[in-house]
Amino acid sequence: MNKTDLSDIYRNYIACLNQQDWPRLEQFVRDDVHYNGQRIGLSGYREMLERDFREIPDLQFNIELLVSDPLFIASRLHFTCAPTGTFLGLPVNGKKVSFAENVFYRFREGKIEQVWSVIDKAAIETQL
Repeated sequence: MNKTDLSDIYRNYIACLNQQDWPRLEQFVRDDVHYNGQRIGLSGYREMLERDFREIPDLQFNIELLVSDPLFIASRLHFTCAPTGTFLGLPVNGKKVSFAENVFYRFREGKIEQVWSVIDKAAIETQL
């Protein structure tokens, strides 16, 4: 798989998330996916995303930076949204906030196998 193919797969994956097309998620994510070092599997990954969209009704993933290698994607995602209630332990309670997520993915056979994610919680804290 070359860099362009992997970038296209990733962009389609992000579109899948933004459309909340959960049945299509299996086209992009392996059954044995790991998230931040923990094996959560495809069902756990889907549950995490569904929960995110319930808690953040206006959630949209926006690619700000994308670097592709034959097996890896590095991406900086940007969000402007209004999480309901508590988010990352912070009392956001519907206030619109902007923040970034730096995320790395390892692919195997064209699907996401590992995800390492860090959200810029400090950016949210300064806005509250």
